[in-house]
Amino acid sequence: MAIFKPFKGFRPPKEIVKKLASRPYDVLDSKEARSEAYGNSYSFLRVVKPEIELPEHLNSYSPEVYDKAKENFNKFIDNGWLIQDSHLSYYIYAQTWGEKIQFGIVGCAGVEDYLNNNIKKHELTRPDKEEDRMKHVRAVNANAEPVFFSYPAVKEIDRIVTDIVKQKPEYDFKADDGFGHKLWLINNMETVKKLQKLFEKIPSFYVADGHHRTAAAALVGKEKKEQNPKHTGSEEYNFFMAVVFPDDQLTIIDYNRVVKDLNGLTKEEFLERISDVFEITEKGENAHKPTKLHNFSMYLDGQWYELSARENTYDDSDPIGVLDVTILSYHVLDHILGIKNLRTDKRIDFVGGIRGLSELKKRVDSTEMTVAFALYPVSMNQLIDIADSGNIMPPKTTWFEPKLRSGLVVHKLSE
Repeated sequence: MAIFKPFKGFRPPKEIVKKLASRPYDVLDSKEARSEAYGNSYSFLRVVKPEIELPEHLNSYSPEVYDKAKENFNKFIDNGWLIQDSHLSYYIYAQTWGEKIQFGIVGCAGVEDYLNNNIKKHELTRPDKEEDRMKHVRAVNANAEPVFFSYPAVKEIDRIVTDIVKQKPEYDFKADDGFGHKLWLINNMETVKKLQKLFEKIPSFYVADGHHRTAAAALVGKEKKEQNPKHTGSEEYNFFMAVVFPDDQLTIIDYNRVVKDLNGLTKEEFLERISDVFEITEKGENAHKPTKLHNFSMYLDGQWYELSARENTYDDSDPIGVLDVTILSYHVLDHILGIKNLRTDKRIDFVGGIRGLSELKKRVDSTEMTVAFALYPVSMNQLIDIADSGNIMPPKTTWFEPKLRSGLVVHKLSE
């Protein structure tokens, strides 16, 4: 069974929370972060992307960057911009997007659960990205940003959340990107203990978003255990901050692909080659959004196409073979376009569905890219099936929105 425990979080005063809370470190580059934090000394980007306060020519993985993260994190605490709660608490975190709302609970997951696979993954991590986040965790001695987990919904947990959110939230604001964020404290010990016991019955958590942060947090915890001859297992470094959402509240949106060239093929040759994989319907200038599994959209040379995968291109009995990213990766990107490694090949890029089909058209019309593919999103059931089977999805398969705001709650690794 997976651990999920309360902790004494560090949080901003409510009057500055909107200014302090930031987008996570990995959804914007350094230039965007500089612009977003400009003129806002409270921005938590100064902790999670501290290179924005250093010369632009400096490598973002330089030791000075992690030193600045530590300096700024301590400054936030010294200035009273982050204040520790006095009681062990869980926190309910609600995110709104139009008419959609999802309720997660902030707490601490166990390092050992990650290491023994009670926390299940569906993506591979890159060692360089892991090491970057490990250096950040070591420097600030804290989980500055939560990771995003899911779990099979539990009605009794849902009922507790429903009752609490009838009360006035501690935080309630809409960020500049239009997403709403609310936070409630759960520090009534009877409720805290009840929730903790309910979570103890959940066999596993599933990493939805934040694989590199999860790995980094767990590996730093493991390091600290090995370095402490008086280790007991109760130290804060044995746990890391996560927001856990019931699976029936989450929606995965599409994660699309754009490719620089046709691997030496003409447009006509390329269309002929992919006709072995798909039934092709021309849509002209009318954008086509995939409507079901095995239905794709393609934009090429100013034209949209609907692509329907032929039956011999997928295996509905295989949790990986059924995925549309597998069909596209194997039959088109690899065998036709010569893209063998999605993680390293510079000829391909990935576009979150939040940007819409217009972003795909824009990237191709600008001649930066030659062809774009839009995919039907995978489901939470597919994600869980793959994680349970021990398989790994192809890179850049899932995109979750809204993203968790950083700085609402922080977990220090020592008292």
